Amino acid sequence: MSLTTNKIILAAAASNTAGAYFQTSTVTAIDSGNGTLVPTGIYLLVPSANVTVIANTGSANSTIMAANTGGVVISDGINVWVKNASGNATVTLIGINDGQAAPETFAV
Repeated sequence: MSLTTNKIILAAAASNTAGAYFQTSTVTAIDSGNGTLVPTGIYLLVPSANVTVIANTGSANSTIMAANTGGVVISDGINVWVKNASGNATVTLIGINDGQAAPETFAV
């Protein structure tokens, strides 16, 4: 959390609730190509059967997290993917709650 971002964190607030530090999101891991891009951010990856994490190392794409393994995933939104071995699978990512976007400023 940056010092320029004011946040009110509530003790014992569950993920995806007002004042919670963590917010979960999901992506669908596909089995074609490199898989599905992981959005920009830092996430805790919940283990998913048959889902691997692939990253571009500069010269090749490499599996950096084996199937059914959880861990920390750092994504630039371009070079990190989740891929399922067969078909589609829902992958849960736990990130920092960035809050809701403000539709306008100083509305009257």
